[in-house]
Amino acid sequence: MQLNRLVEFYKTMGDPTRVRIVSLLAKGPLHGQAIAGKLGLTAPTITHHLKKLREVHVVYERRDKNTIYFYLNHSMIKQQADVLSQLLEKRGEELENMVEDSLERQKIIGNFYSKDGKLKTIPAQRKKKLIVFEHMVKGLKSGKKYEEKELNEYIKQFHEDYATIRREFIINHYMYRENGVYELNPEEMWAKPE
Repeated sequence: MQLNRLVEFYKTMGDPTRVRIVSLLAKGPLHGQAIAGKLGLTAPTITHHLKKLREVHVVYERRDKNTIYFYLNHSMIKQQADVLSQLLEKRGEELENMVEDSLERQKIIGNFYSKDGKLKTIPAQRKKKLIVFEHMVKGLKSGKKYEEKELNEYIKQFHEDYATIRREFIINHYMYRENGVYELNPEEMWAKPE
């Protein structure tokens, strides 16, 4: 899976010694003793770090007679950086869309609710209606059972036409009714504005 490879790559690269090794190899291939000497570390320490870098394909080796030279795998580093960049761009777009959606919702709520929290009119457009009702049901407690009279009183805080709004709560799956008792559905069941 690409995500697992990406995580392993960045976990491996999260070590300062490995970053220093990559920095040295960016200038050209070196053998283990040369890397150890330049970094002032022991050969076994360098061997350990090179093994980790090989596992994620950041370095590869070539033998020249009795000496093993380590090379930086530039294409792997570029590929992992590109994947991370794409993930960040995608996530950035998602966040941007969420902010735009939130601003649109706030505008609709501002247009249909007065400053004292009363619903001026029930919107005709379905999307706006759902946003307005969702705002209203957020004040109800999940898991609590509401008698019809209690729910009517709650709705009257917002609008006098409690019967229509109560019916909309059921139609749009905000609540379910059983024997005159109402309860909030999980948010995943609520009708969503398209």
